Amino acid sequence: MRIKAAHLYRWFGHGWLGAGYLFLYVPIVALVIYSFNDSPIPNVWRGFTLKWYLALASDNEMLAGLWLSLKIAFLTACGSVVLGTLAAFALVKYKRFTGRTFFSGMVNAPLVMPEVVVGLSLLLMLVSVQRATQSAFGVGFPERGMLTIWFGHLLLGMAYATVVVQSRLLDMNPQLEEAAMDLGARPHQVFWLVTLPLIAQSLVSAWLLTFTLSLDDVVLSAFLSGPGSTTMPLVIFSRARLGLNPSVNAVATLIIVIVSIGVVVASYMIARAERQRQRDMAAAAKA
Repeated sequence: MRIKAAHLYRWFGHGWLGAGYLFLYVPIVALVIYSFNDSPIPNVWRGFTLKWYLALASDNEMLAGLWLSLKIAFLTACGSVVLGTLAAFALVKYKRFTGRTFFSGMVNAPLVMPEVVVGLSLLLMLVSVQRATQSAFGVGFPERGMLTIWFGHLLLGMAYATVVVQSRLLDMNPQLEEAAMDLGARPHQVFWLVTLPLIAQSLVSAWLLTFTLSLDDVVLSAFLSGPGSTTMPLVIFSRARLGLNPSVNAVATLIIVIVSIGVVVASYMIARAERQRQRDMAAAAKA
């Protein structure tokens, strides 16, 4: 009976896991398939074609939005990893300092705060700053556009990057850094030669996570965008009101391909680095 119950639980777990994967990935697969649909109606199959990709090549609005989204996502991911790493180090390495609780709360606040509230508050702040600079210097700064969108995405991305890097720092053995300092390494040498290689995987994960979050953000971009700075999600959202066509499926497929390639490359690099680390540890143990 116990064996039968164990088999039942195992098949039940596998079934739920399979249902979860189907729920997540079947819509994505359907989107990719229908991007090759010859019919202008997105959910009616009429044959295979590449005309929507050719039409996308001449869709200047969509291509401009895609290029802007990629630039903002790249800058957001890089900035978020740097600021998130600094914040994580402050929270992990310094257990006590004035305002630590307040600092931790402010870093984690964007994770639990609705994006509508974050976007509105940033918009009001930036408008106030723009008016102040206009009165003081005659030039309003910053104008709503790519820079302001980046500010909003950076605020959100930094919070996610901090959580990812902080979890890795908490799991890391501090004796490795102490051993390096005992051997005469200076603090900056300990960081570059010991700490950074050990947290490299979390940095890559944080970069990919914040890149993806920035690439598909709608709410913050809607509040912080200005004339001539419409990101790809905003273009798609505006067109969805009038009814989508397969050209949207085509650009979504391209995004899926870009993100998938990034994930595969990052996974390969992380796995290779982990294998190399295991070999180095084994060699050090033999020595």
